[in-house]
Amino acid sequence: MIQLLDLNKYFEDKHVLININANFYPGVANLVIGASGGGKSVLVKTMVGLEKPTSGQVLFEGKDYHNLEYENQQALRREIGMLFQGTALFDSLSVEQNVEFPLLMFSNMSKEERIERVNLCLSKVNLINANQMATSEISGGMKKRVGIARAIALPIKYLFCDEPNSGLDPLTSRVIDALLHDITKEFGITTIINSHDMKTVKDIGEHIVFIHQGQKWWQGSKEELSEAQKSNPELDAFVKASF
Repeated sequence: MIQLLDLNKYFEDKHVLININANFYPGVANLVIGASGGGKSVLVKTMVGLEKPTSGQVLFEGKDYHNLEYENQQALRREIGMLFQGTALFDSLSVEQNVEFPLLMFSNMSKEERIERVNLCLSKVNLINANQMATSEISGGMKKRVGIARAIALPIKYLFCDEPNSGLDPLTSRVIDALLHDITKEFGITTIINSHDMKTVKDIGEHIVFIHQGQKWWQGSKEELSEAQKSNPELDAFVKASF
């Protein structure tokens, strides 16, 4: 589990994250939702270490990420997978080489072991026999799937996804949602998805954190969402505007 305790982030005099306390649970899709500019992207960046909090803690299984010794912090980073909004694939490399990259950097696997792992990860995203395809020539949906395969190449415990459906058509978006759901369940990982796509929330969101104006405005399950809207006008306005 990941816990945020009294998390604050300033950029000069701008208070971007305001005293956030939230939990993110293993084996479920945790959705971080909210309007653009509300702080959810900064929240995710702070959780993965791309930003340092001004105050507060980010606890991974009780360990304060930002106060770990360097070696322990690096070990924890190897347990984190990231699916970037723009996929961040290497266009000059093949699909296989992109997925293999973290294994080359952070494992002692032989070439045969690496390719076996690559093939396994590609099979999980329904890209069998796509190894030698050029990433510069594949569709946006396929790039997202390659990005997911690369994110799970190492034996991760945590998967962070930044707007995974950005730029995709509705049908492809549902495919990506289903893949993220299945991978979360199969590997029992803690998946955090930053999204404003309420269809994703309705389909796979099991635990939801609503960020509004830099604050955690509401947290709960999707089953509790409709009831919460009745007493939370900001949440209600966001949900209704998203459809």
